[in-house]
Amino acid sequence: MPELPEVELVTKSLDQLVKGRKIVIAELLRQRLAPFNPADEFAQKLKNAMINFVHRRGKHILFDLDNGQTLIAHLRMSGRFLLLPIDRDLPKFSHAVFYLEDETRLIFSDQRHFGFMRVVETANLYETKELKQLAPEPFGEDFTPKYLRETLKSSKRNIKIVLLDQTKVLGLGNIYASEAMFLAKINPILSAGEVSSKKVNILFEKIREVLAESIAHGSTLNVNPENIDGSYYGGGFESHWLVYDRENEPCTVCETAIKRITQGGRSTYFCPKCQK
Repeated sequence: MPELPEVELVTKSLDQLVKGRKIVIAELLRQRLAPFNPADEFAQKLKNAMINFVHRRGKHILFDLDNGQTLIAHLRMSGRFLLLPIDRDLPKFSHAVFYLEDETRLIFSDQRHFGFMRVVETANLYETKELKQLAPEPFGEDFTPKYLRETLKSSKRNIKIVLLDQTKVLGLGNIYASEAMFLAKINPILSAGEVSSKKVNILFEKIREVLAESIAHGSTLNVNPENIDGSYYGGGFESHWLVYDRENEPCTVCETAIKRITQGGRSTYFCPKCQK
C-alpha cells in the first residue's frame, strides 16, 4: 500500500497535470469504488466541473472543484491514475474515467478493487467520515513531540500497531514505521506506553526524517503521465531502506542479521541488537 510520500508525490503530479482543466464527463464503471455516490449522481456532481487544484489529507487525494464539490480518492492497495489520449484503449481494471476538455482522459484503475472515491461538498469536507478522525499531518504544527508522547503513553497496544493507526500517527505504513523505529532504536515488540519519553522524542524526529527523505528522493524521478502512480510506488527508494525487506541481511550499523516478525498480519523488520 502506498504510504504518505508516494501519495504526496502522486498528488503533486496530478495537480500539475490536471489543475485548471474541466471534467466534461465522468463515468463510474465500478459502483463499489464510490459506495456513497450512485453512478448517475457521481456523473452529475462532476459534470463540467473545473479542477481548481489537487491536494492531500493523510493518504487521501482531494480534487477541489469549482462547483463546491470535492472528489476524495484513496489508492488503497493498487489504485492507479493514468492520463491517456482519448483514442487509447481503456486499461484493464478501469473503474472510473474522467473525460477532460482537451480530449484526454484521467483514468483510475485498480487491479485489486480496494480503491475508494467519494464526492462531497467542499464546505463539509473535513467533517466527512474519511477525514474527520485523522491524526495531525506529520509536517504540520499540530504534530509535536508532546503530541506523540501523549498519544503513545495512553496506549497499551504494540508500538508498531499504533504507528500504523492513521487516527494516531498519520502517513506511516509498514516501510516507514520499520525504518523510523530502527533509526530511533526502538524494539518493535514494546507496547507504545513502554517507550521512554527520550526515545519518543527521537522517534518523532525520525518519522519526519524518513518521510522527508523519501519525498525528496521521489521528487527527482521522471513522471510518466500514462502511469502517474507507477512512477512512485516504493518511492524508488528500495536501495535506501535500512531494515525493511532485508530479512537475514546484515544490519548497516552492527552487521547483525535483520529479523522479520509478523504484527497485525503485517511484516516488521528490525535489528535485534540495535533495537533491544
